[in-house]
Amino acid sequence: MSLHDDLKKVDLFRALSDSVIDGLIQGGTTLRTQPGGAVVVQGSTDAGFHLILDGSAQVRVNDIPRATIGPGDYFGEMSLIDAAPRSATVSAGPEGVKTFAISPLTFAQLMDANPQMVRDLVGVLTARIRAIESSPASGW
Repeated sequence: MSLHDDLKKVDLFRALSDSVIDGLIQGGTTLRTQPGGAVVVQGSTDAGFHLILDGSAQVRVNDIPRATIGPGDYFGEMSLIDAAPRSATVSAGPEGVKTFAISPLTFAQLMDANPQMVRDLVGVLTARIRAIESSPASGW
């Protein structure tokens, strides 16, 4: 499977055109984090999306383990848009982790150059909000 195909599986990117996906690939970078190393730290103001290509990572919130994630999983997609502090710490698993990362700057430049991209993203984000509002835990 190609990086292009992997990115098209991300719900936020699913509706984006092939040319926009290619722009994400051209503007992104591959990062390797050694075993136990932090990919992102809860509360930090760094931002950006990470798609796991190889290895695994542990997600912790307030130092409580929440999930182990692996190839095809991703995190940080919302930070491409809102620049809020990180809501979790993600650390490389025992074999390390290789991610494909996209910065908010790259993402913003693509949105500026592709107005349809913004419309596509609004649709995805609206669907997420509707799903949250309709869940029994939402209190609506």
